[in-house]
Amino acid sequence: MTRSLQLLAGLLASASFATIAQAGEIAGHVNDATGARGLQSAAVRIVELNRTAETDRAGSYVIGEVPAGTYTLEARYVGAEVTTQSITVPAKGTIAGDFNLPAIGGGDILVVGLGANISSALSRQKAADGVESVLTRDAVGQFPDQNVAESLRRLPGLNILNDQGEGRYVSVRGLDPDLNGTSVNGVRLPAPESTARSVALDVISSDTIESIEVKKSFTPDMDGDFIGASVEINTTSAFDSKKNRYSLSAEGSWNDYSGKVTPKASFDFTQKIGDDFGIAGSVSYYKRKFETDNVEASDWTEAENGQAWVQSLEYRDYDVERTRINAALSADWRVSDTTKAYVRGNWAQFDDHEYRRRTTFDFSEFEDDGPSSISGGTASFDTDDNEITIERDLKDRFERQRIRSVSLGSDTDTGTWKFNWQASYAKSTEKETFSLDPMRFAADFDDESGVVIDVDNSGRYFPSYSVASGAGAVNTASNYAFDRLELTTLSDSQDREWAVKADLARTFAGDNGDFTVQGGAKARWRKKSYDFNMTRFDDYDGDFTLADVLGKQTYRLLDMGPVADKGGSADFYLADPTGFEVNADDSLIDSSSSDYAVTEDITAAYLLGRWDSSTLRVIGGVRMEHTRNKLSGNLVAITETEDPQDEDETITTIDVSPLSFKRSYTNWLPSLTVRYSPEQNLVARFAGYKTIVRPKLSQLPPLYSINEDGEAEFGNPDLKPYQAWNFDAGFEYYFANNGAFTLGAFYKSVKDYTYTSFTTEEGEINGVAYTELRQPVNGDTAEIAGVEVSYSQVFSMLPSPFDGLLTQLNYTYTYARGTVLDEDGVARRINLPNASKNTFNVVLGYEKGPVSLRAAGTFRDKYLDEVGDAADQDRIVNQHFQLDLSAKYKLTENIRLFADWVNVNNAKYYAYQDFAGAQRLLQYEEYGSTVKFGARVSF
Repeated sequence: MTRSLQLLAGLLASASFATIAQAGEIAGHVNDATGARGLQSAAVRIVELNRTAETDRAGSYVIGEVPAGTYTLEARYVGAEVTTQSITVPAKGTIAGDFNLPAIGGGDILVVGLGANISSALSRQKAADGVESVLTRDAVGQFPDQNVAESLRRLPGLNILNDQGEGRYVSVRGLDPDLNGTSVNGVRLPAPESTARSVALDVISSDTIESIEVKKSFTPDMDGDFIGASVEINTTSAFDSKKNRYSLSAEGSWNDYSGKVTPKASFDFTQKIGDDFGIAGSVSYYKRKFETDNVEASDWTEAENGQAWVQSLEYRDYDVERTRINAALSADWRVSDTTKAYVRGNWAQFDDHEYRRRTTFDFSEFEDDGPSSISGGTASFDTDDNEITIERDLKDRFERQRIRSVSLGSDTDTGTWKFNWQASYAKSTEKETFSLDPMRFAADFDDESGVVIDVDNSGRYFPSYSVASGAGAVNTASNYAFDRLELTTLSDSQDREWAVKADLARTFAGDNGDFTVQGGAKARWRKKSYDFNMTRFDDYDGDFTLADVLGKQTYRLLDMGPVADKGGSADFYLADPTGFEVNADDSLIDSSSSDYAVTEDITAAYLLGRWDSSTLRVIGGVRMEHTRNKLSGNLVAITETEDPQDEDETITTIDVSPLSFKRSYTNWLPSLTVRYSPEQNLVARFAGYKTIVRPKLSQLPPLYSINEDGEAEFGNPDLKPYQAWNFDAGFEYYFANNGAFTLGAFYKSVKDYTYTSFTTEEGEINGVAYTELRQPVNGDTAEIAGVEVSYSQVFSMLPSPFDGLLTQLNYTYTYARGTVLDEDGVARRINLPNASKNTFNVVLGYEKGPVSLRAAGTFRDKYLDEVGDAADQDRIVNQHFQLDLSAKYKLTENIRLFADWVNVNNAKYYAYQDFAGAQRLLQYEEYGSTVKFGARVSF
């Protein structure tokens, strides 16, 4: 071992190529023309030695082991004039090399406005090791985005999956959001939801961030748990600005459907306390009230004449109030000229109060014989033939999500040695303590009612109904008796992670560049648990009908008939809770079948080598990640036996048995990254690497639920992680003024992807017999390939007034195919879930003098949302295009007024299945537009 270390030391020493007997170092800052703000990712080069360094987020850099002598020092930044200076390096010690860079054509480089933001984002992209897209602080303020997810959709290859019309999950290169990793200030975030691994970014406000880096390729010093991208969110540091800064904004938000104006406000600051210590923080508050009109259908069936009809049709009216509160605070300390220490905390709370009124038409009694008549797309259901059930219910759900993280650490850079460490803690929770989910009223209409319902299936998006006969009975609230209440008394999802990491690097100066050896280790301890308790009530001791809690509907698509009052149902229950009769068996089943606990401990270590010159950067190495799991869940078995005292009755037995499993595995993740820049404005990249994505923690526990018919849903403790070999190649050209053209291609071979399998063959798992089974399983191998094209340009070269024009365009094509087994065990090819083939974003802007205007459009192609039992049961989400407009006016140097128009075109959500020769509705939603207006003051 000693001999090996001596040999390694000799090899590293030889990498310097020449003994540096007398050497000093260059350290300095690169700022904008005013000297007020440091510029991150500016490239500083010693021309004669062909050695390059890039500035950190404070604009500082250091180059060590520079032989004594006089050199030309050059600084470059996208959108700035190239600046040089002559510098004499002493035989020992440090010489300052500071730059203040003017914009091309003169002026300041301040990160204000979209043009300056393009400079900042492109400079960071250009300096990056691998394939990366960047969104900086003030770019977020240029668009009417309501959270981090919506901000990210502006970047190449990124789009979002919506919830109630708001961006929620981020899809990278058209892939499933679960294939991304998300960090805040270097801390991997756990997920609040019980069923998710990926983080829903609608929890995090866009007001508290400094930048978002979307890293699409991998180097060994990164966590290896992504296939789409590693989304790294950074909050503000005190040293991001040379001057103290305070900023306050206030706005109102008006939704077209709700007709309500709701508030939003934010405050952020940076404050130096002496030369070497500072604090930075932000807080934001946003309340939004909006409405959603929804239609859903299920159990499409084909009649004898080939026409399709639906057994269950729902009309849903949502009234939603969402409140976001975000806060971030950091303290930064310059311990010495080479060492910086920090403490950073981030806290986010997302409250979602949802009222949902629903009218459901149940035509399942017609399943055997079909509708009474069906012709021209209209199906008629006559109670003379079969019974019709109509349900009217109310969901009253309040849910609170929280994400909090704290980290402390330090970074040391001597120019020769680099050492950094970080310790962190993160916790995410989602909790409900009292939700009516839902309270339901129902009426059964038989042949004596004379009710006839016609359902017209010819509409483009959704079927409409009409009451051909018996409208009085259908629309009388007192005909709908209390049928069921599902009361969620606790839904508690908790996900927390402790982590500690350290990295050490040694740089050896050579004649034509630098060679660096770097290694590090990281440990993560994660625990995710879910505790669900509910009580089901099936009867009420007294008279209780919909008429007792009657409300007014706000539905626009058609007349839903009588609906419950939003708060009346909860009030009625709380006034007499003992009057409701508990269904103890169903309450026990529902409360036990979802509970689980999972620990995921990851130990990682890596080693890499890095060659860096002004033209060539090569990074190669390997990362090892060892994973250990402990999985706990319940086996819920329901059996029915004949009552020995009454042969016409059965006895239901519910057995809840706790189960646990342990497992561990190791993954080796090699990678090679090459960045070649033969000219200052030209960059070519290549990356080949292996990464993994571990299964959803909710899929791993031994959750076994079997009903009296042997129909089972099982978890899968043996699920393997996704394993992907990835290849990226790209070309980037940076224009002499502010802009760039990029072209990239990617290929991924993914092994052991996960999907839900369904089988009707009898079998047994862990001694448990079943007649049919749903279970998450690993697929074989999927292939993902695609192309990204991006173009950004500030047209400052045009004559006035056209020199204020700017644009950002990007397009991504993704091919993502895999194989699954249907219910008969036959293999079929599918598009991978959540993979959109085509996505594009376009921004057209004008920025000159006090006026700033934006038009931003985003498009996402259709995608497979859920894999069905057969191809005609797959759930597909239709394509989506949304247009947003923004206008800003600089009233004074410190005051800006703004107005935003979100979802100008009232973009719809439409999910369907291809059944009986046409698209058949599964879910349709529309939301209306939102207008925001306000002011931002900086001082």
